[in-house]
Amino acid sequence: MGGSDRADVVVVGGGVIGLTTAVVLAERGRRVRLWTRDPAERTTSAVAGGLWWPYRIEPEALVGEWSLETLAVYVELAADAQRTGVRMVEGVHAETALDGLGPWAARVPGLRAATGAEYAGVGLWARLPLIDMPTHLAWLRQRLLAAGGTVERRAARSLDEALGEAPSVVNCAGLGARELVPDDAVRPVRGQLVLVENPGIRTWFTAADSASTATTYFLPQPGRLVLGGTADDGDWSLEPDPAVAAAIVERCARVRPEIGAARVLGHRVGLRPARPAVRLEHERRGGGRTLVHNYGHGGAGVTVAWGCARAAARLVEEP
Repeated sequence: MGGSDRADVVVVGGGVIGLTTAVVLAERGRRVRLWTRDPAERTTSAVAGGLWWPYRIEPEALVGEWSLETLAVYVELAADAQRTGVRMVEGVHAETALDGLGPWAARVPGLRAATGAEYAGVGLWARLPLIDMPTHLAWLRQRLLAAGGTVERRAARSLDEALGEAPSVVNCAGLGARELVPDDAVRPVRGQLVLVENPGIRTWFTAADSASTATTYFLPQPGRLVLGGTADDGDWSLEPDPAVAAAIVERCARVRPEIGAARVLGHRVGLRPARPAVRLEHERRGGGRTLVHNYGHGGAGVTVAWGCARAAARLVEEP
């Protein structure tokens, strides 16, 4: 199907939410065109650490179900890790207890309190999906193309523009929804990462302080160890800050001293598309057209991608 052909659905946004939504729709037999302003490797999703965990995302009642549905998909995809970029990896969420989490936590297989040998304080041990985002985004794109969808480098000037080319549009524009909708509730939460040579670390570690913009985590990805991080609300800067990078390495090295001597491979900055709650709903437009919104996932887009994609597809299909 060429870009000029009539589509059933236009999906606006080429990050993990947009790509996954487009895949679900295409595999249900819809003729899908995905419009993306940037190639997948330059989206916020490409910078993401890639650990499955419902972090800083609301509303909790819906997020739990979306997350568990997505978890089940990733467990299957991990059987072909080289192609999909999804691996099941063990690690510890420090300073986290089961009774501080929502009902969803009881349904995560193997999630339990960490032993003293695993972590000295209160923590949770889990074997969770860790997703190599550049590999995963490329795989999603290929899966979309295999299902008959198309990917177009095109920045939507308005949602009405997209509705002029298909009877249904799914808005997965992430931070772009701030202008496109427009929706002032969407704001950036800046995350800075440091990539280093992996000194032999095989498990992930996270420690988030809700009272601080600084977080501490390291994630063993193929060919690199990803160190983080920050959560700077309302900060639009895409330039890595050297002082912040040094502090990230120092925090991670307090947990695993060998990180302090690891060779730095690069720096990354991403702007998480945060919102007080995910917007996943549909609007009826004139002429029988449907606009579905699927944005505002903050730093947890990869965690809820399949659950939200299926929910969005159901909204597209509603009579």
